[in-house]
Amino acid sequence: MKRPPLTPRALSEDHGIAPDAVARLEVFVELLIRWQRRVNLVSRASLADPWRRHVLDSAQLHAHVPPGVRTLVDLGSGAGFPGLVLAIMGGPRVHLVESNQRKCAFLGEANRLTAAGAVIHNARIESLGALGADVVTARACARLDRLLALARPLLGRRGRCLFLKGRNVDEELTESRKNWTMTVKRIASVSHPSGAILIVEDISRHHGNQ
Repeated sequence: MKRPPLTPRALSEDHGIAPDAVARLEVFVELLIRWQRRVNLVSRASLADPWRRHVLDSAQLHAHVPPGVRTLVDLGSGAGFPGLVLAIMGGPRVHLVESNQRKCAFLGEANRLTAAGAVIHNARIESLGALGADVVTARACARLDRLLALARPLLGRRGRCLFLKGRNVDEELTESRKNWTMTVKRIASVSHPSGAILIVEDISRHHGNQ
């Protein structure tokens, strides 16, 4: 049976998101819907249930950001999922990395209106210097093997990756283990039955695959 769309109130009451954060997320979602009319930020179909498809999907990562971390880097931020949602919820300084100029314009406006305090990089991921990130996140950015190659240079010594993945997660894990050694914890997504969160640590390339 199809679930009814998630509401901001349900996000707060059922998933423990602070009312102040939900109020700022409402500003974000309203802006997203307005901009979507002229900039393709997300799929049109997903806006039938944006609070579940985008906000909850992103917000669930917050519980897996270790306390006390200083820097979070979000790869291929697009419309701000998950990075801007996490910045709005509070915690480490969030860096949003997006190469598309129009999407960066949206991120800048959303960042300003929600007072999220994120740092926006209108650049290709490969061009960033070593940021020493405690956490690297990504959603719908690239397959896992590619994400690991992009994330590893940005991670600090004991950093972790939080990647949101869909129904192809098993295939991507198998593929990536041909080139990488890593510690992976897989957690079921609360926003979609076929989704998963991958917590990836201790990342290194296999010898000869550098």
